Amino acid sequence: MPELPDVTVYVERLQARVSGDVLQRVRVLNPFVLRTAVPPIAQAEGRRVEGVERLGKRVALVLEGGLVLVIHLMIAGRLRWMTPGAKAPGKLTLAVLEFGGGSLVLTEAGSRRRASMHLLASRAALNDMDRGGIDVLSADLAAFKARLIAENHTLKRALTDPRLFSGIGNAYSDEILHRAKLSPVALTHSLGDEDVQRLHNATSDVMGEWIERLRAEADQSGGWPDKVTAFRPEMAVHGRYGKPCPVCGAPVQRIVYADNETNYCARCQTGGKLLADRALSRLLKASWPRNIDELE
Repeated sequence: MPELPDVTVYVERLQARVSGDVLQRVRVLNPFVLRTAVPPIAQAEGRRVEGVERLGKRVALVLEGGLVLVIHLMIAGRLRWMTPGAKAPGKLTLAVLEFGGGSLVLTEAGSRRRASMHLLASRAALNDMDRGGIDVLSADLAAFKARLIAENHTLKRALTDPRLFSGIGNAYSDEILHRAKLSPVALTHSLGDEDVQRLHNATSDVMGEWIERLRAEADQSGGWPDKVTAFRPEMAVHGRYGKPCPVCGAPVQRIVYADNETNYCARCQTGGKLLADRALSRLLKASWPRNIDELE
């Protein structure tokens, strides 16, 4: 799922392309992508774009007259920019927004249609969609700590809770916790002041560094982020199960749950202790290794 760094770059590039331009036509090619009926989508046509904003992991196009078109990419949704006259990809395309300078194309890979568009009647309706998470790039230590310890959850769950922090998902939470040298299953109420300070610094640093990296990558791809993915070779642990940790060289570990997995370095983050994957540890029982040294 595109997270804060990816969505930030999408918003910046859209600002440069469509702010002040007129949304001439909206073509909905898959009926399930449009999740609102009032106001009708046709009312968005012919309106000038007054701004482009990020709301959590959503992209919001603010149109004249108070309407807001909100796009949520979910897991497999992506945004493409097409020059005038270019043909949108067939089966992947869910919707096309046509402007004077080109078209914004919403695509989604796979068969599970989760990406969505909402046309909202007002700024108040947009505010109602806000889950309440704070902006981790601007939050000071006190605000960050207050959100972190508001409830007693694992760090992984707290960082990815949109009610607490805006725009952090599965991928970047792994990277943040690795940078902070903290276990993904440590409880928020168990952290000391130094731990919280380190986590705050790591969150700001990781997100800031990746925004800069993705901006540079977009510049090299003709000015648009064409390679948005949760799995990048430059990442320290996310999606790198079994590969060496860039800090200590130990193999990256994982915890698998539902459709997600958490990646971490046992040596850097858990004092060498391997966190038990529930299904596998039940299967192996006593054969489940307890620490990283048993794997080497």
